[in-house]
Amino acid sequence: MPTINIDKQDLFEYLDNQYNTAQFRELCFEFGIELEEDTSEKFVLAPGERAQLKIDIPANRYDLLCFEGLTRALGIFLGREPSPTYRVAHTENPHRIMVSADCAQIRPFVVGAVLRGVKLTKERYQSLIDLQDKLHNNLCRRRTLVSIGTHDLDTVEGPFTYEARRPEDIRFVPLNQKEEMDGHRVIEFYETEMHIKKFLHIIRDSPVYPVVYDAQGRVMSLPPLINSEHSKITLDTKNIFIEITATDITKVNMVLNIILTMFSGYCSEPFTVEPVEVVYPDGETLVYPNFERRTMTTSTKYLNGIVGVQKSNDEIIALLNKMSLDASLDKKTNAVSGLLKKMSLSDKSEDSQIIVKVPVTRPDILQECDIAGCLGIAFGYNNIPRAQNNSATVGKALPLNKLTDLVRKEMAMAGWTEALTLSLCSHDESFKFLRRTDPGTEAVVLANPMTIEFQVCRSTMLPGLLKTIRENKKHAIPFKIFEVSDVVFKNPELKGTGAQNERRACALFSSRMAQFEVIQGLLDTIMQSLNVRHTRKGAAGYYLAEAELPTYLSGRSASVVYTDEDLNEVVLGSIGVMHPEVLVNFELDYPVSAFEINIEPFL
Repeated sequence: MPTINIDKQDLFEYLDNQYNTAQFRELCFEFGIELEEDTSEKFVLAPGERAQLKIDIPANRYDLLCFEGLTRALGIFLGREPSPTYRVAHTENPHRIMVSADCAQIRPFVVGAVLRGVKLTKERYQSLIDLQDKLHNNLCRRRTLVSIGTHDLDTVEGPFTYEARRPEDIRFVPLNQKEEMDGHRVIEFYETEMHIKKFLHIIRDSPVYPVVYDAQGRVMSLPPLINSEHSKITLDTKNIFIEITATDITKVNMVLNIILTMFSGYCSEPFTVEPVEVVYPDGETLVYPNFERRTMTTSTKYLNGIVGVQKSNDEIIALLNKMSLDASLDKKTNAVSGLLKKMSLSDKSEDSQIIVKVPVTRPDILQECDIAGCLGIAFGYNNIPRAQNNSATVGKALPLNKLTDLVRKEMAMAGWTEALTLSLCSHDESFKFLRRTDPGTEAVVLANPMTIEFQVCRSTMLPGLLKTIRENKKHAIPFKIFEVSDVVFKNPELKGTGAQNERRACALFSSRMAQFEVIQGLLDTIMQSLNVRHTRKGAAGYYLAEAELPTYLSGRSASVVYTDEDLNEVVLGSIGVMHPEVLVNFELDYPVSAFEINIEPFL
């Protein structure tokens, strides 16, 4: 939970001095935040030192991370001011950022906007800097996903270019410095600087560094590290140019919108910003920012049921508006309700549809339940009436989990050791190391993997168990290990996720000889515990069908085929002796035999 420091006097003046610390603590509780500390109560302040309020903010409320956002949200909550309407001004010749093709290899995305006619004070300037730091440490994941650059527009000239250049070709004077440096010197210089050195690893080993230039070839920033001294913002700055680079297009839009909405209130035309065009190498032109509100639909019945209250349409709408959500009754529902009233069939609509327009300041509103959460805060969780739950339920294990426990128990009782491996692995481990070819329709690939070891969701459990043997070579052979868990496959037919899990059992045996009969004996044990007998093709039970599988030795592998009572056949998985290349790839010293089967057909 991030903590922000707010000037006590400024905040209470905004609230017309109607609150003391105790009353404000109660207001914070009602609003869903927490006043952690009032420094004037704990410390003796020096002459001229102003008291600070330390307030804990929910991790998903990025719009409350600065004085401007917190006071605006509290003002709307208390009914002191309406929710502002954010607007993108129409300009005939907007500023433009030209993106170089080389940026794709390090930080591919950039967005921008202009705050025109800003009136900065020392407090406002510090609030802008603090908000950037808070966003960098939270939403931006320590600048790995997003980094923010703010510049005095009057000191630079557009159009701007976003490029990726070799470190030795970049020369500029970093912020608050006097020495001109190249890219290598910047890395060396900030190795001992506490604030910047923790971000150096993001680009240090890259052959090229991202850099933003103006039309005169002057460096404006070296993201994600430092801005240029030439374009730095001061208290005299009137026009602020904002450029934000990123590896995640969703996060960068969220960050841009938060920065703009928080400080556009200081513009000459409040809550109005100027757009910036971003032109990519393929000619695609995108205009930022986008202040369009997202439209979501919910119902009175759902909201009342989730929160545990009985509120009318008008009451729900008023409560949601207190949370900066523009709620209104669906026109069609309104018409039906009026008709029912005229016919004296109903005095109110029990399940009216409510349309909620979510502003860009609330990226935390993702689903219908989030709207219900806002309703609960606005109504007051302490005000929800207590009620006895008259529903009686009996808990029981899911059939799949019950089957899993049975298989796991049988394998353990047979003298095998269970391993719990990671559900993510590298692409090579899942395919190349197992001598498999990626068909492109199997593996679920992560969009932004943190390391090369976690690129895909595993579609087989073999890599995890093979790595387990590799990391335990100091133990005596034989190795007899197993795992019963899920693998993940692509499934375009499943809307929302596009992927599905499959419960599998996998076992590995490693000794001086592969001893195929050992691994087959464990498979027989599992099948007997499930009352599945070993049989021939065409009869109910399971059998091994000869198969040439690349992971296993030729002539030493088979498919495990299950035939149900209706004589429907399904291939459960495979069994065999590992190919020597697989052993070399996983740095194993002894032969390995293994099987991996899907256990879901036994449900």
